[in-house]
Amino acid sequence: MVFLGPSLSPAQAAEVLDAEYLPPVQRGDIDALLRRPEPPEVIGIVDGKFLSSLSISPKEVLNAVDRGTRVYGSSSMGALRAAECAPWGMVGIGRIFEAYATGAVDADDEVAIVFDEESGAAFSDPMVNLRFAIEAATERQVISPDSAEVFLTAAKGLYFPERTVRNTLRVIIGEVSPAEHEALTRFFADGAPDTKADDARLLLTAIREYLDRAAANPAASAA
Repeated sequence: MVFLGPSLSPAQAAEVLDAEYLPPVQRGDIDALLRRPEPPEVIGIVDGKFLSSLSISPKEVLNAVDRGTRVYGSSSMGALRAAECAPWGMVGIGRIFEAYATGAVDADDEVAIVFDEESGAAFSDPMVNLRFAIEAATERQVISPDSAEVFLTAAKGLYFPERTVRNTLRVIIGEVSPAEHEALTRFFADGAPDTKADDARLLLTAIREYLDRAAANPAASAA
């Protein structure tokens, strides 16, 4: 089972892993899975709810780990909980997990967005995605390091429901050169990485590989 939402659509996810895809996780969802007649061998957490619902707690995650379920996390809520629970057996995957685990980022609003719960469409951009995109833009010399810092400071200053590339680009008009502003606009339109989606695919690949190994050698996977 994989809890998935705006980071990657179920259709995109199914191209990587044939699994049961559930909406973003909230408090009580994992406990409900463990009460099934056949609890899952593996749980993946990509997206989760907060504010409107109680977020999944580390205690609930670790209860699943203690009962023998392998729990993976990446991208969004999964990365947050994996950074907290990795010392006790949760498996963290991807660049966003590493950023939290190392302390490079530490605020919940780095992954927070607003989205339509029915369609999964995102209405804002996660700060952590913007960080990795700007890092790529700087490496490709789309903008200077100074202008990169201007962009990130402006984005961080926006309340997360209003944090979008478009709003940030509007804020920094006049603070970066017109040429860099135009180049950065093109970069986000055509070539910016989507780290949340990339990390979600890494999680799905890791689960697929684990299940393949378990099927080939059940004794080794249980060790």
